[in-house]
Amino acid sequence: MAAYKQVICNQVLQSIETVMAPEREGNRPENYNFATEDVNSEFSTEEERDKLAYCVTDVPPWYLCIILGIQHCLTAFGGIIAIPLILSQGLCLQHDSLTQSHLISTIFLVSGVCTLLQVTFGVRLPILQGGTFTLLAPSMAMLSMPEWTCPAWTQNATLVNTSSPVFIEVWQSRMRALQGSIMVGSLFQVVVGFSGLIGLFMRFIGPLTIAPTISLIGLSLFESAGANAGNHWGISTMTTALIILFSQYLRRVPVPFPAYSQHKKLHTTSIYVFQILPVLLGITVSWLICYILTVSDVLPSDPNTYGHLARTDTKGDVIGQASWIMFPYPGQWGRPTVSLAGVFGILAGVISSMIESVGDYHACARLSGAPPPPRHAINRGIGMEGLGCLLAGAWGTGNGTTSYSENVGALGITKVGSRMVIVASGVLMVAMGVFGKIGAIFTTIPTPVVGGMFMVMFGVISAAGVSNLQYTDMNSSRNIFIFGFSMFSGLVIPNWIMKNPTAIATGVVELDQVFQVLLTTSMFVGGFFGFFLDNTIPGSKVERGIVAWNQTHQEAGGALESDEVYDLPFGISSFFQKSSWTRYIPFCPPRRPGLLDGYDANANSMDIKHLPQDQTSSHVIIAAASM
Repeated sequence: MAAYKQVICNQVLQSIETVMAPEREGNRPENYNFATEDVNSEFSTEEERDKLAYCVTDVPPWYLCIILGIQHCLTAFGGIIAIPLILSQGLCLQHDSLTQSHLISTIFLVSGVCTLLQVTFGVRLPILQGGTFTLLAPSMAMLSMPEWTCPAWTQNATLVNTSSPVFIEVWQSRMRALQGSIMVGSLFQVVVGFSGLIGLFMRFIGPLTIAPTISLIGLSLFESAGANAGNHWGISTMTTALIILFSQYLRRVPVPFPAYSQHKKLHTTSIYVFQILPVLLGITVSWLICYILTVSDVLPSDPNTYGHLARTDTKGDVIGQASWIMFPYPGQWGRPTVSLAGVFGILAGVISSMIESVGDYHACARLSGAPPPPRHAINRGIGMEGLGCLLAGAWGTGNGTTSYSENVGALGITKVGSRMVIVASGVLMVAMGVFGKIGAIFTTIPTPVVGGMFMVMFGVISAAGVSNLQYTDMNSSRNIFIFGFSMFSGLVIPNWIMKNPTAIATGVVELDQVFQVLLTTSMFVGGFFGFFLDNTIPGSKVERGIVAWNQTHQEAGGALESDEVYDLPFGISSFFQKSSWTRYIPFCPPRRPGLLDGYDANANSMDIKHLPQDQTSSHVIIAAASM
């Protein structure tokens, strides 16, 4: 997830006890079998199970690229579609399914374009780009301001005329303000990335800053989860139960699938489907049951009756109305406007996104057989993510882009680390954005099913934030105070400001709006207190978790050299290396890169999120849902 990410956790799956390992002949697999009938006989040691079928620079067969590319798209599915569905509430679009489908198509298209840019010119690792929940919280805070509160008539489906110029202006004016804020805020990330300032930021940010920031992203969205799930608690509970069943209880149960190879001919192979796609399967099963209950008229047809929103026909003929082919374009909702308050709120999300992405780069490098990323690659990656947010704002997704942690988890499962697979995923997402019917299909998911998914997704995001505390000494009263106070403040202050919107009155309207957005954004309030207290209250680096936080992977990523992985393509690196002055450009590869480039954590690598040896299955949930 992925994001989400996607779907937003700060750790990724490093090792999985039961993996789907490809059949090997020589140095490359002949086919894409993820598991065989006799796993124990084929793999006798943990080292053998950890071997990659394809490393980052390898090019698998085209059919394998497509198959695994589809899997990566499905892995990020939950996080990508969840963002526009949540945003639609703040944009007054609850009863405009056709526009919701356009937003979903747009975010798919932009995610695909940003993925291709990141893999080709950014950090150059096999990591997917998609929407981010770190920008969702400040966006919803901005849209909850009194001036952007949805008119009462937009909440009544019988009063909404989706083709009315008045209604169109209501939601497009909000979208344009959101677009402008995201575009301006993303410029900060572009500057920080391409200037190399990300290293300076990471020196002052540790686990006690990240833990409350990430946890409050999930906790602040509890109202959205409850509102959707409450439309039919039976359906939402079923969805949650199915996701838990697939991701926790059945994740090690193999499912036989027919396969064909030149040596074995037609045979069966075991694939751990429940481990890969628990959220997608849970949504699909619940969706199908809701359809059966709809056609059999078990669910009430009266819009005023409880449970009506569990029907699959509440969105009308949105699939029939949607175009087969659509081309989202920059400025499709009009000229973006800029809100100073919105920009400050987006900046808080951008900073959180950058910190997460640095850890994702290191984790992705390890799982794809690449050396730890050097400075120039990390600088390019962060800068390219900023450029992706700029494009997302221009296209009008209502969100930005970030690296998806769930994509990295998928690398640990499939043991295929080739970046060509992610290129295929990017192309597929672009295609999904162009075919309008695909976005329309997703809008027909009943809201209780979405609520059940949110119950799991947001819960795991919150827990993923808390997991950062494993690096700190939680027997220390200092650390307990910092984390507890930051978390509690991040819940109390935004809640009070929301209930007393007129309490902030400095006499300057613009300043009031800035404080309104920042103080109603839980992740900013909690993250600010965590950052301030952690850097001002005396404490050793070991106690604060800085030592463990900065620890890089000691084992090499493989036989690949750093320049082989991270240099720019199409001879661009060679062109820059001809001139000595390019060594002063933070995002350019060094003139004479060597094997040690990027291996020293203190010299050439950024602070990372250390990967513990024992990971819980909660990461698999995020891998199919989302950060």
